[in-house]
Amino acid sequence: QVRLVESGGGLVQPGGFLRLACAASGNIERPIVMDWYHQASGAERALVAQIDESHITTYADSVKGRFTIIRDNAEKMVYLDIHNVKPEDAVVYYCYWPTGDSWGQGTQVTVSS
Repeated sequence: QVRLVESGGGLVQPGGFLRLACAASGNIERPIVMDWYHQASGAERALVAQIDESHITTYADSVKGRFTIIRDNAEKMVYLDIHNVKPEDAVVYYCYWPTGDSWGQGTQVTVSS
C-alpha cells in the first residue's frame, strides 16, 4: 500500500514563493513518474507538472517558468516550487503516482495580500 501526503499549502502573498511537498511511504521505490495536479472549485483536476526517473520535467503551459517540480528519491519526496505566486494559483494541489493510481489528500493554497 502506498500513501502520499502533501504539505506546504497555506496563505501566500501575490508575487511570493511557496514550496509544496509530497511525502511517499509504503511500497513505492523510485517511481518512474510523479505528478502534481491542481483543482479549482467546480473544475476537474489538471496536470501541472510531471517528473520522471531521469528528472526530466514537463509543465502545463499555464505554469511554465514559474513552477518547478523536484524529486528526492532517497527521501521519497516530490516538491512543487511556485514562484511569483498569482491569484489563479489559489487552488488545491494533489500529488499523484500514476503507476499505482495513488493520490494524496491535497493541500490548499490561498493567495491574498
